[in-house]
Amino acid sequence: MKATIERATLLKGLSHVQSVVERRNTIPILSNVLIEATAEGGLKLMATDLDLQINETISAAVDQPGATTVSAHTLFDICRKLPEGSQVSLAAADGKMTIMAGRAKFQLGTLPRDDFPVIAEGELPVSFELPAETLKQIIDKTRFAISTEETRYYLNGIFWHVSDDPLPVLKAAATDGHRLARITLPRPDGAEGMPDVIIPRKCIAELRKLLDEIDGSVGVSLSPTKIRFDLGQALLTSKLIDGTFPDYSRVIPTGNDKILKIDPRSFEEGVDRVSTIATEKTRAVKMALDRDKIILSVTSPENGTAAEEVPGEYTALGFEIGFNSRYLLDILGQLHGDTIEVHLADAAAPTLIRENDKSAALYVLMPMRV
Repeated sequence: MKATIERATLLKGLSHVQSVVERRNTIPILSNVLIEATAEGGLKLMATDLDLQINETISAAVDQPGATTVSAHTLFDICRKLPEGSQVSLAAADGKMTIMAGRAKFQLGTLPRDDFPVIAEGELPVSFELPAETLKQIIDKTRFAISTEETRYYLNGIFWHVSDDPLPVLKAAATDGHRLARITLPRPDGAEGMPDVIIPRKCIAELRKLLDEIDGSVGVSLSPTKIRFDLGQALLTSKLIDGTFPDYSRVIPTGNDKILKIDPRSFEEGVDRVSTIATEKTRAVKMALDRDKIILSVTSPENGTAAEEVPGEYTALGFEIGFNSRYLLDILGQLHGDTIEVHLADAAAPTLIRENDKSAALYVLMPMRV
């Protein structure tokens, strides 16, 4: 195999594929990237961790077609340090790859391409397109609520499902048991009959990085066990989480009659300020609600106390409720209207937060004892 490629092109392609590769691997070839120089002119890069696979095609001048695998992180680090604007020559033969650019020359050990594992996609019967901006919105509005508890593996991703209520919609939801984030969008053409799927956290993270470089639409193809995102030059294929997502609709409160209307920015700043003195153990911020005023306070045995009054519209009976300040800030960070609605019931019941009844996203937060 022999090819010449511009440094910037190679660096961009490698930056996409190397982040899929785990730093520690018991199987040596999983640390490698598969590089294939095609007769048509171009390099195909591929990396996998056996659950997630990325394929990327980049343009290159190919002198001799062929394929090999080489350490992904090492090649990426070399490429990062090569002079800007340089042409990089890649040549592989006899279990070695020679990398040359300017006066620099590197030789790396390779492993045969035949040993490189490939995720068999099988049939992906459901396929539709989503604008890149919509896909970004789905991820940004929900992913902060994904659980990191390995024991509840079925919560380690974003749950996608379609329903007719009363119009056909696609819903994406994530929860860690303390908070729930859900966004509802019109169902894309082709998504009817889509199976319920849970897309793993790592796939979501890699997809979100790639979306920053895309303007148009992304092709989504899936089966009950696999999903593939077609991003033009890059193809991201992932296994889905094999589990049943809980019926989250049961925790979305419908009868919370105490409604607080607030400016999300001033509220977020107030919560952020008083939670400065909170520690890992005392993350709770207390909200004391009274007619048209809210007093936020934090009490920390180690650091002292903090309180701030923030404005808001509230006409129901006054009471006190506590929330985890970090969870509250995560939700407020995703709300962008001039005012938001906080639907409360009592100090122990789940609280519903949204921009208004027309907004696509809604959030549910469990209170804390304070």
